[in-house]
Amino acid sequence: MRKLIQTTIAAVMILAAQASAAYELIMVEQQGCHYCERWKEEIGPIYPKTDVGMFAPIRMVDITNVDSTPEIAAAVVFTPTFIITDGDREITRMEGYMSEDFFWGVLEMILERETEFKVTVR
Repeated sequence: MRKLIQTTIAAVMILAAQASAAYELIMVEQQGCHYCERWKEEIGPIYPKTDVGMFAPIRMVDITNVDSTPEIAAAVVFTPTFIITDGDREITRMEGYMSEDFFWGVLEMILERETEFKVTVR
């Protein structure tokens, strides 16, 4: 019985990890983008350590390489543009970066609406 419980717990943990690994946040940036640099200074170091960052790891893509990123569904005009994908396709995006509070609030709202992500503390 103990072995069955351990196996079940391990299987649930593996499935949970696989489910969350399917989502990704793609940040489209370009050289000289002031708002991209601000995001990297204000959010970049802590993003991977947050619940959001673990649920949707970030990948940086230069705007000149967007055409070689098949998950992106439409042209990117502004930088930074943050695109949430499920691994194969774009789910939604947010354009620009105003502030830390705005970024976290909008990203959490979008993830809750479009995925199974749930904010644990507000």
